[in-house]
Amino acid sequence: MLKEFKEFISRGNVIDMAVGVIIGSAFTSIVSSLVKNIINPFIGIFLGQINLSTLSVKVGAASFKYGLFLNAVINFLIVAFVVFLIIKFLNKMNVKTSKTKAPTKSELYLKEIAELLKKDQNKKVD
Repeated sequence: MLKEFKEFISRGNVIDMAVGVIIGSAFTSIVSSLVKNIINPFIGIFLGQINLSTLSVKVGAASFKYGLFLNAVINFLIVAFVVFLIIKFLNKMNVKTSKTKAPTKSELYLKEIAELLKKDQNKKVD
C-alpha cells in the first residue's frame, strides 16, 4: 500500500495539482489584498464610504453585511478574469506548438492510405 501511495504521489499530475493549489492560495491572498486595499477604496470614493466591508443593513436584530459579500464578488471576478487570461494564453501557446509539430508516422501512413484510396476510387470511376 505504501508503494502504491508513493507511485500515486510521484505522478506528474498530482504534483502539478499540488503546485497549482499552493499558487492559487497565494494568488487569492494577493487578489484579496488588491480588492481590500486598492479597489474598495476607489469604489468607496464614489459611494462616499471608504470601507465597503462595513456596509450592512439591519432588519430587527439581524445584520446583513452585504459589503463583505461585495468584497467576495469582486475577489471572485478578478480571480476568474485572471484565470481566463491564463487559460487563453496557454491555449495560444498550445496552438503555436501544435502547428510546429512534425506529423507522426501514424499520421503519415493514414495520409498515404487516404491518397491510395482516392486513386483507387478514381480508377473505378474512369
